[in-house]
Amino acid sequence: MNILIAPDSFKESLSATEVAQAIKRGFSEVFPEANYVCLPMADGGEGTTEALVSATAGNIFNKQVIGPLGKTVNAQWGILGDQVTAIIETAEAGGLHLVPKRSRNPLLATSFGTGELIKTALDHGVTRIILGLGGSATNDGGAGLLQALGAKLLDNQQRELPVGGGALAKLHSIDVSALDQRLAKVKFEAACDVNNPLTGPKGASFVYGAQKGATSQMIALLDNNLQHLAAVIKKTMDCDVAQIAGAGAAGGIGAILLAFLNAQLKPGIEIVLDAVNINQYLQVSDLVITGEGRIDSQSIYGKTPVGVALRAKRFNCDVLAIAGSLGDDAAVVHDQGIDAMFSIVNGVVSLEEALTNAAINLQRSARNIAKVWSLAQRR
Repeated sequence: MNILIAPDSFKESLSATEVAQAIKRGFSEVFPEANYVCLPMADGGEGTTEALVSATAGNIFNKQVIGPLGKTVNAQWGILGDQVTAIIETAEAGGLHLVPKRSRNPLLATSFGTGELIKTALDHGVTRIILGLGGSATNDGGAGLLQALGAKLLDNQQRELPVGGGALAKLHSIDVSALDQRLAKVKFEAACDVNNPLTGPKGASFVYGAQKGATSQMIALLDNNLQHLAAVIKKTMDCDVAQIAGAGAAGGIGAILLAFLNAQLKPGIEIVLDAVNINQYLQVSDLVITGEGRIDSQSIYGKTPVGVALRAKRFNCDVLAIAGSLGDDAAVVHDQGIDAMFSIVNGVVSLEEALTNAAINLQRSARNIAKVWSLAQRR
């Protein structure tokens, strides 16, 4: 029997690789002779670099860059096994996890560090860059990223703007004459796990501003500033990015990628599935096991388990999903290719206990699921 194990991470607890190995250990207790392929997955957010590098036998690198509030941070990025494709997560240089809650301020936060990572990838001679958009602390519309790549954001007196979403109110023009020329030779793909536009009630500021530290007044200001940025971009590049789906990803970085880097915005899970060439494994799989920390009604909007399941059904594979927890509304995923789903938590426990014991609970649950599966195969 060929079993493909393709889960996402259990956030704050286990990486996707650790999840896959725990499931394999549990299933191996019942099916020791099965052929297992562990393919750690991600949907464009946290863990995308690790998943793609691991699946393609690539390499991980570290780079000191400017963090969201101007302090130097150590950011991880990778090159896939083909040696010409780079994978960069915006959260590595500008992630929310890098800023303590009391210090979060999207008026000041910058995406400059992500631009530095792109330059570093260019220095390695890559011809394709996959950008995972998600988990950012920024709301600058990707202005900092553009500045790091050589563009100048100028006020009406031709002075360069400081970084941060708050400074965009004074933006008058964007000078791209010094933009890194190597960018024109690189194919950019943006892995999005959201489809929000840049501006408006469903845009970057109104939907995600509060979790980045913005007050209601700041949110209105940030949205106005992104509307202004979109107007200047339209004047500069003849490209209207304000309402394009995905332009609001990562605090608006999606908009800059569209307008200046000719990027393709795609669902993150689809980029990952193709990058790891999952189809070659699905062609010979008898069973596919996926999962993530929580499965609920939101899982149908581009999350890993559903993305894996939908692809698996093209090859008529049975699909099981294992999660840390299941939402009351999780049943909607059955219409998206997941045949059965299971929670690894057997009773009422604290969040701390659930996170601490995730690995052993996952292995134990996988073993029990495997036993039920084996009984079903006998009928």
